[in-house]
Amino acid sequence: MSTQSTQVAAYPVQGIDVSDHQGSVDWKAVKQAGKVFAFLKATDGITWTDPDFAANWSGARAAGLLCGAYHFYETDDDPTAQAQNFLKAVQLAPGDLPPVVDIEKLAAGGSAGQAVKDLQTWLDAVETATGRTPLIYTSHGFWTSLGTSAFGRYPLWIAAYGTQSPTLPAGWSAWTFWQFSESGQVTGVTGPVDLDVFSGSLADLRALAGLSGNGE
Repeated sequence: MSTQSTQVAAYPVQGIDVSDHQGSVDWKAVKQAGKVFAFLKATDGITWTDPDFAANWSGARAAGLLCGAYHFYETDDDPTAQAQNFLKAVQLAPGDLPPVVDIEKLAAGGSAGQAVKDLQTWLDAVETATGRTPLIYTSHGFWTSLGTSAFGRYPLWIAAYGTQSPTLPAGWSAWTFWQFSESGQVTGVTGPVDLDVFSGSLADLRALAGLSGNGE
């Protein structure tokens, strides 16, 4: 067993995240494979909606997974319009994980300072509309390029592969979710899929989703 595998095993609450790249997913099989949560791509930019989002959302929920939806943030698109695109596609309910913004690249010629300002606009709009504090998905390297440490109040979903422990970006003292692989194999998913762990217990994850206890 690799050192990363040993470290990941310390976090038994495991899940996956998917987009249209995965195509049709057998969510019952994913649940039976031991995954308890899933993040699903919902939107990208100001107009795009993932064609598989609705099926993934209903299928994963029906299978009993705790579900969250994410928006792929485009730094050269209007942040308010991006928030509206996400909110139009996603109707959160008690038992759903918080909304997520995935920010991992800066548009060619883009300003890091403007990207930071606009990201806050998106976060504020989504938090106001949903009443939930959004998660931020990013990597240490990209976040460092933005030159800010001002977002530490938002739970962090960190992408870090081939390491025993993620290096935290400036502003955070802990991660909430860790995407530790982008090439996992899970029953119910055709081809490679992103693998994730949660930093706490199942009861902690359920609390994050507004539920209580360990459930079934």
